[in-house]
Amino acid sequence: MSLKKLLIANRGEIAIRIARTAADLGIATVAVYPEDDARSLHTRMTDEAALLPGSGAAAYLNAAAVIEAARENGCDAIHPGYGFLSENAAFASACKAAGLIFVGPLPETLSLFGDKAHARAFADKHGVAVIAGTSGPTTLDEARAFMASLGPNAAVMVKAIAGGGGRGMRPGTDAAQLADAMERCRSEAKTSFGNGEVYVERLFPRARHIEVQIVGDGTGSVVHLWERECSLQRERQKILEIAPAPNLRPAVRQRLLNAATKLASAASYLSAGTFEFLVDASDDSDTAAIAFIEANVRLQVEHTVTEEITGVDLVRTQLRIAEGARLADLKLRQEDVARPHGTAIQARVNLETMQGDGSVRSAGGSISVYEPPSGRGVRVDGYGYAGYRTNPRYDSLLAKVIVHTPADDFAQAAARTERALAEFRIAGVASNIPFLRALLRDQDVLAGGMYTRFIDDNVGALIEAQPDAMRYFEPHGANPAAAPRLAGAKLESNDPLAVVNYGKSGAPAQAAAAAADDEAGPEGTIPLRAPMQGTIVSLSVEPGATVLAGQEVLVLEAMKMQHTVTSAVAGIVRAFTVSPGDTVFEGHPLAFIEERAELGGGASRQEEIDLELVRPDLKEVLDRRARALDGARPKAVSRRRATGQRTARENIDDLCDDDTFVEYGSLVLAARRRTTPLEQLIDETAADGLIMGLAQINGQNFPEEKSRAVVVSYDYTVLAGTQGYMGHYKQDRMFEMAERWRLPVVVFCEGGGGRGSDGDNLVSFSDTFYRLPRLSGLVPLIGIASGRCFAGNAVLLGCCDVIIATEDSTIGMAGPAMIEGGGLGVYRPEEVGPMSVQVPNGVVDVLVKDEAEAVATAKKYLSYFQGRIDAWSCTDQRRLRHIVPENRLRGYDMRQVIHTLADDDSVLEIRRGFGQGMITALIRIEGRPLGVIANNPMHLGGAIDADAADKAARFMQLCDAHDIPLLALNDNPGNMVGPEAEKTALVRHCCRTYLIGANLTIPTFFVMTRKSYGLGKLAMTGGSMRVGMFAVSWPTGEFGGMGLEGQVKLGRRKELAAIEDPQERIAAYEKMVAALYEKGKALNMGSLFQVDEVIDPAETRRWIVAGLRSLPPSPVREGKRRPCVDGW
Repeated sequence: MSLKKLLIANRGEIAIRIARTAADLGIATVAVYPEDDARSLHTRMTDEAALLPGSGAAAYLNAAAVIEAARENGCDAIHPGYGFLSENAAFASACKAAGLIFVGPLPETLSLFGDKAHARAFADKHGVAVIAGTSGPTTLDEARAFMASLGPNAAVMVKAIAGGGGRGMRPGTDAAQLADAMERCRSEAKTSFGNGEVYVERLFPRARHIEVQIVGDGTGSVVHLWERECSLQRERQKILEIAPAPNLRPAVRQRLLNAATKLASAASYLSAGTFEFLVDASDDSDTAAIAFIEANVRLQVEHTVTEEITGVDLVRTQLRIAEGARLADLKLRQEDVARPHGTAIQARVNLETMQGDGSVRSAGGSISVYEPPSGRGVRVDGYGYAGYRTNPRYDSLLAKVIVHTPADDFAQAAARTERALAEFRIAGVASNIPFLRALLRDQDVLAGGMYTRFIDDNVGALIEAQPDAMRYFEPHGANPAAAPRLAGAKLESNDPLAVVNYGKSGAPAQAAAAAADDEAGPEGTIPLRAPMQGTIVSLSVEPGATVLAGQEVLVLEAMKMQHTVTSAVAGIVRAFTVSPGDTVFEGHPLAFIEERAELGGGASRQEEIDLELVRPDLKEVLDRRARALDGARPKAVSRRRATGQRTARENIDDLCDDDTFVEYGSLVLAARRRTTPLEQLIDETAADGLIMGLAQINGQNFPEEKSRAVVVSYDYTVLAGTQGYMGHYKQDRMFEMAERWRLPVVVFCEGGGGRGSDGDNLVSFSDTFYRLPRLSGLVPLIGIASGRCFAGNAVLLGCCDVIIATEDSTIGMAGPAMIEGGGLGVYRPEEVGPMSVQVPNGVVDVLVKDEAEAVATAKKYLSYFQGRIDAWSCTDQRRLRHIVPENRLRGYDMRQVIHTLADDDSVLEIRRGFGQGMITALIRIEGRPLGVIANNPMHLGGAIDADAADKAARFMQLCDAHDIPLLALNDNPGNMVGPEAEKTALVRHCCRTYLIGANLTIPTFFVMTRKSYGLGKLAMTGGSMRVGMFAVSWPTGEFGGMGLEGQVKLGRRKELAAIEDPQERIAAYEKMVAALYEKGKALNMGSLFQVDEVIDPAETRRWIVAGLRSLPPSPVREGKRRPCVDGW
């Protein structure tokens, strides 16, 4: 097939490059652009151009809009260029679904290599070395752990999972820098590729960056087109590329080529792509280490140098393969590819200047002159032109200067490239041409001493070596140091409507641009230049004034901030070139100063600071914040004392580690400003009755990353703890942060529910009742109730994983007023949902005496999810041998088993007052957190009724959601039976244990203490005793398809019925039961390997610890394991 019409989903020089080759092939082209990029040259270099909605990079990332433009303009293919959507698998799939050909790799290839973690795993699978790194999207905690595992003084590189081109990459050399690097990489990756996920890998201390260009036809047939040197980078982005790589040992080159083609072939690669490697620059031997880092599954910015040394047009090749051509059809098999012809260098001309600290300062403005170099072996791919105004929303790359020499002589090619750059005349904007020239003159570079941090390590010397001389004439009378003309029109600065009226006036767009571009000052003066683009606010001195070095000369405003511009020298201000209201570009000469050495030193910049002084603006804030504290509200505190309760702030202080609680929204007031004076609101509605913030909890036992938490507390002293309009918005903010940063949440829920008296807003569009439930299964949620908790407050409480309530609590879905309003009777608050109701019905998980115990319990509960503790002790485990009676018909206390088995003081029982046949608890074994479900033989003999099943099922979900291993202590005769039990929907409730148990992802351990019969045993073991880490039995264990007595009565009924004498029948029955017991006792089951082992009860801890130690490291968990933890 032949392509008829091609949409180019890119901009700038690459879009022009693609359009030219398409024209050579007779393919019509369509450019795309948003409104703010309408003057980019690529829109004029195609046959048609289509407008995209939006602006900036986001417009080019709008896959749906790009596809719609292709369909509306009758295109049959889309070429994505590089960056933007070029490596987006979903976009490639969408193209296919729309009947469009995506000029590039297949979606599955984009998915494989677009996720760098998957790409690294793929390389490792095929025997290609990779750098040590994390697998998959990585959190800051995981990145820090990986860095620590590398040993002291190790460094890492943070990289975007998606995309390439050096974007979303930053080094991290310590924990503090790592956090900043990850945040910046996520932001840059999200903007550039639409995916903000990152991972980290070990940073080579001194490495070369070598990449191999490959082409494949999708059949497994691939060809390499040699390699490129890409080590000369600033801020992880290449600025000089060379092909072939200078001074690369042939054996190392061949290993790189082999690795690249091996991976490409294994992936059945289609179209053009690049496989990138690091090479140990400190080892000049044939065995120098190489490591695969990523594949850029698209056309590269630097593809041009490969074209120059091979004669292969890579864009043409892409288009032909998209039409269905094979490598053989294109005469592009490996044997067809000649050795590299000569040397090629690409220099990226960016609108930027290098700074002494290695950072880059972006430049911009209107290009007044654009004259690229020419001559034999010189090619320029660019999109600049005189009159083009650059756009800061896009990449700073303006042009690529590509130079080719027929000789295999890098120094000669570097000299020709440097000369071509010296001929490149660009005026009106600053560029990095001088820096590129310095780089090409550097003796270490010319000797081949390149590595990825070369520029970082030598930036000062390179800046110092930037040449001034250019190989072109400036216009007569021009001042080459001068900056561009004034920016925009000049308006009356004291009229806020001036800009609106100007927009309606029809005045020329550059009416104020009459100022000379290259204004020269009086003889013997030096210019004082604008440090940034901005508008002149005021002149601080008059012409003729004497100024000292460092003295303020004028004030300039940029982005609503005023900046003082000071003199660099002592002297006399001879002239100003601007007046207030003028807008200037960076570098514009603002004034000319005649230097006078005799005026002496600079102006004093040091000002004595009184560190005790509190300025009025700060005092106003501090005073307002103080009015929300308990000390300023004695009446409110007194009311709490009268009920025997603590204030919300006292509870928070008790919960949080000292001086770690940082409050958010303390200044917020109730939404009643229309009806209530401000001072009254300040006095009566502090923080809108909701105190919240970030804190550390249990930091004495766990590191910072484990002790983080969100704390939210309703304040009952403010409008009875009701839920206000602003309070909801505060919670939305905090719960969103908890989701984003994986923070456990503790909520004190005392309050009367929704507040109907906030009159500023009639309807609340808060997401509180979406935000908190959404956290279920993602982070631990702890709800605390004390006193009255009704309606919306009760909903938040009920959505928590655990509810801790004081004895004086009353909890209900509505308070007395709503109940009476619904015609359902009149009740006192304490009658609605007292603990005598809410504990046995299972609503409350842990009942405590008071708020102090509630806080202590919350801290203990949270600790199980924070990890292991080092300090522990336990009871002599031989006591376990004596808890289960020898008489198999005698009951015993399963709680005694749990407390003896667990570390001392580590048991926290959950829902003790509900579902008496099942015990659920969090414990520790050698400091490791563990969940326990256990049958209670003192209730119905351990039979599992509906409540017991619900209790176990929810607890299993809780452990599974938060990666806590689960221990099942099994002693039950089966599920409960009988007509009365069936009235409780027993079938459905009991089956919850099978459904949830069979789908657990956490390690499970099964211990049979006594009865292990039929379906009850399976309910406790996820449906099979073989799915756990182990299934062991104590010597007292007994097994059967059902209870032994019932099995005899059913299975041997006829035999027993044939015995007429009652005494003989009883004797026969007991003998049959004893025989079954002998057959099913633990020792016999062990001999048949029906259990993994019959153990001494004193060995139980040892078995559990051995199981925990045998587990692999917990895999990185992104998102949830379970959608939520059931409320029931």
